[in-house]
Amino acid sequence: MRGFTAIELMVTVAILAVLAALAAPSFTSIMERWRVRQAVDGLQSTIYFARSEAIKRSGNVVIEKLPNSTNCTTASGSNDWGCGWQVLACSSINASGTCVSPNTLQRFDAPSRLEVTRTSGGASIQLNRWGLVNGTWIGMSIVPQSKSISDAASRGVCVSSGGRIRVISDPPCTSG
Repeated sequence: MRGFTAIELMVTVAILAVLAALAAPSFTSIMERWRVRQAVDGLQSTIYFARSEAIKRSGNVVIEKLPNSTNCTTASGSNDWGCGWQVLACSSINASGTCVSPNTLQRFDAPSRLEVTRTSGGASIQLNRWGLVNGTWIGMSIVPQSKSISDAASRGVCVSSGGRIRVISDPPCTSG
């Protein structure tokens, strides 16, 4: 007779389960890095897109953070961008920086279990008719949830007022 006995099969399955249990924790850091990289790439492409739209539309383009919702609760403060962001075309921007009659051009929902924090500024980023950031440089820290900015997966996205984007491995950004 050929084949496996039930005992041989159970021993093999037990060995595979032990090996899988030993390997699983090592995948956590890889998954965190992938999530951070996805958010960094999304932020970079959003800024490039918003700059080109601001030039095309002669200004009145804003990148705005998404508020807390039923699917995301990591954007409680004005500097917390953990739920994601959207690019808006505005008919005008009032004195307080609020978009009047917004039209959503692009939306990016940030990956789960990330903390995305704007270093300085607030809930929106205005771009002028030349595609430049109105005001000072932008700094964003992207960190796996419940980790510190010194974690190996953490990244910073630094944007100068001229639009140059740098990704750094030691956030927060201290200059553009």
